[in-house]
Amino acid sequence: MILGTIVNVATVIVGSSIGLLFRSRIPQRIVDPIFHILGLVTLLIGIQLSLKSQQLLLLIFSLLLGTVTGTIMRLDEHSNNAAERLKKRLHIKSERFTDGLITAFLMFCMGSMTILGAFEEGTGGQPNLLMTKAMMDGFSSMAMASALGVGVLFAVVPLFIYQASLTLCASWISDVVSQGLIDEISAAGGIMLIGLGFNILNITKFKLIDMLPSFLFVVLFYYLSHLFV
Repeated sequence: MILGTIVNVATVIVGSSIGLLFRSRIPQRIVDPIFHILGLVTLLIGIQLSLKSQQLLLLIFSLLLGTVTGTIMRLDEHSNNAAERLKKRLHIKSERFTDGLITAFLMFCMGSMTILGAFEEGTGGQPNLLMTKAMMDGFSSMAMASALGVGVLFAVVPLFIYQASLTLCASWISDVVSQGLIDEISAAGGIMLIGLGFNILNITKFKLIDMLPSFLFVVLFYYLSHLFV
C-alpha cells in the first residue's frame, strides 16, 4: 500500500548520504553555486505549480487566512524549536540542521506529484508517479545535503509520515477529491515553493511553516465555492 513512499524514503536516504559523504570534500566555492541553482530550480517549480490555479481569489484568501492562522499558532517557531531540540539531543553540530530539515521537507512534499502519486497508489494503482518522484528526490537530496548538511537526511521522517498518511487516506477520500481541488492545493504549494526559493537564495526569509494551514482553507473554500454554484 505504501511501497512508493518506502522507495521514496530510501532514495532520499541514499541521495542524502552521498551528498554528505562528498560534502566535506567539496570546496565552498562549489557548494555556493549548487545552493544558488537549488534556489532557482525551486522558484521555477513553484511558478509552474502556482499557475495551475483556476480560482485566483480562492488561492489568495486561502493563503492570507492560512498564514495568519499559522502565525497566531506560531507554527514556524514551534517547528524550529523542535528541530533545535532534536539537534541537541542527537549532538548534531551542523549549523544549518534546521534549515536543511525544513527546506528538504517542503521540497519533497509540496509538489503535485506527492498528492497525485499518493492517490494513485492509495486507490489501488501502481505507484508509478511516486517511483518517478523518488528518483527525482534522490538526486535533489544529493545536492541539498551537500549544501545544507545532515538536516536533509532527517527530512525523511516527516516525508514518510505525510506521504504515507496521504496514501492510506486516499482510498477513503478519493471520491470527494477532484482534479480541480488538487490543482488549487498544488498552486498553494507552488506559492510556498516560490517563497522557499527566495529563502534559499537569501533574498528574504519567509516563515513558510506558518503558511501550511492555507491548505485547509483551500479545501474549505473550494467546496464552499462549488456548494453555491
